[in-house]
Amino acid sequence: MILWLDESGFYLLPGAVRTYAPRGQTPILRVPLSRDHLSVISAISPEGELFLLAQDHALNGADVARFLRHLLRVIPDPLLIIWDGGPIHRGQPVEDLLAAVGRDRLQVEPLPAYAPDLNPDEGVWNYLKRVELRNMCCQNLRHLRTALREAAIRLCTKPEIIRSCVREAGYHV
Repeated sequence: MILWLDESGFYLLPGAVRTYAPRGQTPILRVPLSRDHLSVISAISPEGELFLLAQDHALNGADVARFLRHLLRVIPDPLLIIWDGGPIHRGQPVEDLLAAVGRDRLQVEPLPAYAPDLNPDEGVWNYLKRVELRNMCCQNLRHLRTALREAAIRLCTKPEIIRSCVREAGYHV
C-alpha cells in the first residue's frame, strides 16, 4: 500500500479566508494572540484514506516512529511511505524501526526537496485549513483539537477529495 506522509501545524489564530460579509463591512475576528498550536502528522492513500495524529508539542523522530508503528498495526499490507526529506524522518527512532521491521514490510522513499507540490498530503492540509477550518477562532488547544478531529472526520467521509489531491499532485494510481 502506498501512503504519502507529511506534517503540519494548526494554530489557534484563524486562517482568514473569503467571507460573505457585505462589501465595505469587513468582519472582525477576535481571538487572543497566541502561538499555541497542534503539531499534526498524517498519511493518505490513493484510495482516499486518511490517517492522522495530533499533539500539542512539536513532532520529533520518536513521534514519527510511533505514527509509523500505528500504521503498521492498522494496515496489514506492506507499506511504501513517500515523504519529504525532513530531519525528523531521518532520526534514530525511525532508523531503528526501519531496521526492526524490514524493507519487505515497510519501505520509505523521499520526495525531492525542491518539489513539495509532489506530496498530495499538502493538498489535504490546504483543504483542512482553507475549507474545513476557515475563519475558525479557537479559544484553546482543546477547542482546536475538537475542531480538527471533526474536520478530519468530515474529510474521511469524502474520499474523492483526498483522491483529487493525489491526482492534482500528478499521480495516476
